[in-house]
Amino acid sequence: MLKKALFLDRDGVLNIDTGYLYEPKDWRFMPGIFEVLRWFKERDFLLLLVTNQSGIHRGYYTMSDFIEVSLFMQRELKRELGFGLDQIYFCPHTPKEECSCRKPLPGMILQGIKEFDLSASDSWLLGDKPSDIEAAKSAGIGHSVLLSALEEEGEKPTFRVDSLSCLSRILQNHS
Repeated sequence: MLKKALFLDRDGVLNIDTGYLYEPKDWRFMPGIFEVLRWFKERDFLLLLVTNQSGIHRGYYTMSDFIEVSLFMQRELKRELGFGLDQIYFCPHTPKEECSCRKPLPGMILQGIKEFDLSASDSWLLGDKPSDIEAAKSAGIGHSVLLSALEEEGEKPTFRVDSLSCLSRILQNHS
């Protein structure tokens, strides 16, 4: 039986988006994210982060800065939940570099599907931008959630919610 995963974006989904976050002291988890992660983990989903981090190639912060904040995030998740993310995929490139890993292209998601032998159609993606939803659709992800109160153009998500608390209520009914 193929495994399934929750792919999730970082800034604006896992943490409050403060713009090019790279210092642990600035990290704040999004309200409601622990309940969402717990729901998926209890149902044997892998938790895979897929995040564009162009601040690295723009020179706003270094790869070491990104690694340091990622280690901090993992420690805090384990302290709060008893588990962390199963894998972190990131794209350090700017849009001008036109790489296949930068969302809205599906490279990071496809890498996760291949590495973990996942069922894309049984997997979910949680993002806060239309580019996240576009990447999920391109990779064949079965369920996508757009965390945004704004009506956006582009690929339509399976669900649109304005808070992670709303998503938690939907998930409870989806069991």
